[in-house]
Amino acid sequence: MKKIVRISFFSLMGILFIYTIWFLYNKSEQKPIIYNTTQLVKDNIIRKTVATGAVVPRKEVNIKPQVSGIIEKLYVIAGDKIRKGDMIARIRIIPNMINLANAESRVSRAQLSFDNAKIDMERNQNMFDAKMISMSEFQQVRLAYNNAKEELSAAENNIQLIKEGVSKNSGKSTNTIVRSTIDGMVLDVPLKEGSSVIESNTFNEGTTIATVADMGEMIFEGKVDESEVGKIKPGMDLILTVGAIDAERFNAVLEYIAPKGVKENGAIQFQIKAKVNLKTNSFLRAGYSANADIVLGRKDSVWTLPESVLQFEKEIAFVEVETATQVFEKRKITTGISDGINIEIVDGLKPTDKIKDPTVPLENKDKK
Repeated sequence: MKKIVRISFFSLMGILFIYTIWFLYNKSEQKPIIYNTTQLVKDNIIRKTVATGAVVPRKEVNIKPQVSGIIEKLYVIAGDKIRKGDMIARIRIIPNMINLANAESRVSRAQLSFDNAKIDMERNQNMFDAKMISMSEFQQVRLAYNNAKEELSAAENNIQLIKEGVSKNSGKSTNTIVRSTIDGMVLDVPLKEGSSVIESNTFNEGTTIATVADMGEMIFEGKVDESEVGKIKPGMDLILTVGAIDAERFNAVLEYIAPKGVKENGAIQFQIKAKVNLKTNSFLRAGYSANADIVLGRKDSVWTLPESVLQFEKEIAFVEVETATQVFEKRKITTGISDGINIEIVDGLKPTDKIKDPTVPLENKDKK
């Protein structure tokens, strides 16, 4: 019995040993790697750099009042289309009490002077008619009367201007009505009726009542890194991708590159501006964020390969061309422009050549 158990034990150990040897042999055996191949493809190559920014109106104006006071009436809301000269708001003037008191005093003094000059004029008129005074004496009295009359009229106009913002001699012209200075669309009306406003003058830029812009002429304003700014110049084509309108692309032409850079987040950025070619069926809102692909170079319908299949030795580009099944030979090639993914092949390959992709397929990695 013991002999049978011993024999069975050693037999089992022998089987396990043989299985282990077989398993390790299969495990260590290298599986052949099968590489994918690709061929030349006709495609368009566009070499570009990217700028980030926003789409804004070329002409955007902040409308400000010419008098200080309170907004009595607003005639527009954001989104309204208006013409140059259209009314935007009416201002009710709150007169300065010191200026008003001085104006009232001026009117009183002018009235006294005019009343006195009028009496003197009437008396001298009678004397002149009776030929008791000469023409020269009468002319001086009449001049004093006319001066007093003019001063009274000026004082009355001044006090009316202080109180109402319009004088009686100006007719319909008044600076209490705020009007648009351009044709366009109202982008923003930041104030409400009853809000106080300050006039625009030499010492104060004034309160903005509305922002008006010409939405028919839009530009892209963006920034380019200093490493890329040397590659671009005015007149280059841009392709705009607007964040809010993913499905559409807009063409633009570079017009301006800032001569001075600005440091932002540790990098020097240069501002650029480009004219946007608007589409008839699309409306671009002011302030849309956008990315601009600046076309540095372009070639259409050229033979291309993925850049990933290229290999380099001492800055010489080559690929491996299949000569037999999974047998490859190196071949030097001449390349053209690249977009970072695909590259133009100028010389060294034929359309029928099968080029090795150095990337190992996933299924071969799993078999290892």
